[in-house]
Amino acid sequence: MGSQLPLLEAAAEPWALLDERARGTRFYRIAARGVLNPPAATGMPFWSVNPYIGCEFGCSYCYARDTHRYTLQRAADAGLAPVSLPLLPAAQSFERNILVKERADQLLSRALASRNLVGQSLVIGSATDPYQPAERRFGITRSLLQCMLPYAGLSVEIITKSPLVLRDTVLLSRLAIRNTVRIYISIATVHRTLARRLEARTAIPATRLRALARLRQAGLDAGVLIAPIIPGITDSTRDLALLLEAARAAGACFAGGSSLRLGPAARRTFMPHVEREFPELASRYRRAYARHDYAPDAYREALRQRLARLKARYGFRSEGHRFLEETAGASGEAQMELL
Repeated sequence: MGSQLPLLEAAAEPWALLDERARGTRFYRIAARGVLNPPAATGMPFWSVNPYIGCEFGCSYCYARDTHRYTLQRAADAGLAPVSLPLLPAAQSFERNILVKERADQLLSRALASRNLVGQSLVIGSATDPYQPAERRFGITRSLLQCMLPYAGLSVEIITKSPLVLRDTVLLSRLAIRNTVRIYISIATVHRTLARRLEARTAIPATRLRALARLRQAGLDAGVLIAPIIPGITDSTRDLALLLEAARAAGACFAGGSSLRLGPAARRTFMPHVEREFPELASRYRRAYARHDYAPDAYREALRQRLARLKARYGFRSEGHRFLEETAGASGEAQMELL
């Protein structure tokens, strides 16, 4: 994970407090040497760009919370630790101290000019939401999209929970003239109350679905990413069917999802959250995720089969796409109850 993060420039003032919200969220400039992360550095089958480090949404299950710890450790190792940044646990710092990548557009332009990414995916938002509230103030995501306009043959994929993506509808349409642009609206459930228990500061599900419909009305390639699908909470046939039905009604081009991943950072935040909000599931979660970051293979295969049937019911074609398909080795719908 640490290899995904930008190296800091050796400048006199590499950090600066840019803004502060009433609820205590602070925004700091980070001077980066680069923003384009290659597959070899991340272990993922795509290139990635994250405009920010940290995310105001602070979803209970987020796997990216350790990004602050890695970044600050690298800064300390380089003698550039920001003395003005409040000391908070990594999980809290992730959603309270947002790092804004200075000159990200210039750095991406330089990187694209030196590489041929035709035929390869470039994902914006793999570790932080590119349209989180900070984007209204800083516009880093918009500047990244603008710097891609001169290129042709790129495959740009955006993952977001935020209706703020609609602000850039015209820009995304221009980009899609000579490039492939695909927008994933991330949504875990259509139930407003349940969504609030899992991700208290995100847009409600209905708002996200309306954003999806407007993107489709503008002619953009957009659909839903059901991620994560949370065992025992959002994975029932009924709940997944309701979500896929709503996605189809909104005009989604595609749909799919994958089960909850609990790495060390996510585990430290999500397990106490389960204890508070879903105590009846706590012991099963401890068993299921005791030795691995992923749910048991049998569960994941049963979920894959459930999704495949539901997608067929609502007219979504099966795709072997990295974000849309749950894969595992075992089988059996009955195994859904193992967790």
